[in-house]
Amino acid sequence: MTSTSPAPAPTAIPPVLAEVVRSGFVEGHHRGSLVVLGADGSVEHAIGDVTAPVFPRSANKPMQAAGILRAGLDLGGERLAVTAASHSGEPFHLDLVRKMLAEQGLSETQLQCPPDLPLDAVEAEAYLAAGHTRDRVTMNCSGKHTSMLAACAQAGWPTETYLDPGHPLQRLIREVVETAAGERVASIGTDGCGAPLMALTLPGLARAFRHFVLAPEGSPERRVADAMRAHPEYVAGTRRPDTWLMREVPGALSKMGAEAVQAVALPDGRALAFKIDDGAIRALGPVLARALTLMGVDAEVVSRIGEAPLLGGAVRVGEIRAAF
Repeated sequence: MTSTSPAPAPTAIPPVLAEVVRSGFVEGHHRGSLVVLGADGSVEHAIGDVTAPVFPRSANKPMQAAGILRAGLDLGGERLAVTAASHSGEPFHLDLVRKMLAEQGLSETQLQCPPDLPLDAVEAEAYLAAGHTRDRVTMNCSGKHTSMLAACAQAGWPTETYLDPGHPLQRLIREVVETAAGERVASIGTDGCGAPLMALTLPGLARAFRHFVLAPEGSPERRVADAMRAHPEYVAGTRRPDTWLMREVPGALSKMGAEAVQAVALPDGRALAFKIDDGAIRALGPVLARALTLMGVDAEVVSRIGEAPLLGGAVRVGEIRAAF
């Protein structure tokens, strides 16, 4: 008798969060997972496997900024907002990061984020047209790296190894992440900027944002949330949905991450988090707009965020739209 191994269990296919419609024909899908928490923190909507950890990418930045404050660096206003930013590389972003480096007695050469072009396509074109090349300050995480360096210098910690997961600053950030999310970090990787990246479940990510907006006034977490909401253009940029949402929905805290991750919390504790599996940023706006509607957000900006036209011959012939 020949023995055979049991067939592997079928893997669940993630549900469709957005579909690509061109000339009335559905030509593609973007799958993923999404969770919405009610004001009491309970799960009100869950689509897909929300228990599987994901890398939040830059949606972790508010927690990293709170860790920097807990390390002893005193920041506020625009400086704290850009510390939690994935900035667009607009002139006011770059001017502030360079000013922060000078204030702390640091140089651009100490930044360990990679040289890059501005994140915003319009700004990247203008930057190249002006004859500039890739630069560390221009990289969208430069505000975070500047403040990480400054916190280490002030605390007397090594600055050369500030991105090592075992560094005192990174261990402190992990504590902040786990406390805010209410769960242990599932895995540690390396983000695009070189910083340690800590995996959470989507409910954990949503709880973390909820934790920040509900934190006591004056706490590091609340200080980060308040700075981001007061200066949203420094968190993202003038042409970015995070900026629009925080500017036009009172009390909203919003941060996207690479590979199409998004987290939002409202001041009453409602929160959401989602991840689009294929990392398609183009689907982020429509999915975010639909999720905000599920949360009960009724504002003009939701429709604007949800706009994702498809062009044919420079004319709109379709759209990417939410499918849930």
